[in-house]
Amino acid sequence: MNEKKRQKAAVDQNFCVACGCCVKVCPVSAIEIQKGIAALVDTAKCVGCGRCAKECPASVIELREVSA
Repeated sequence: MNEKKRQKAAVDQNFCVACGCCVKVCPVSAIEIQKGIAALVDTAKCVGCGRCAKECPASVIELREVSA
């Protein structure tokens, strides 16, 4: 069986400063700032466009391959 791979955004919670830049650029509202501490990605909503990763001033968001 050939498993389809998709990309989803992932935030390094240890280094996220909760600035909210990623939240503003997400076209599907898949990111929220949790408890004012760090961004959290809802992988069910994430379409893997990469806008958040490009926008992040701390470069703590990356796209990772996940099984679809």
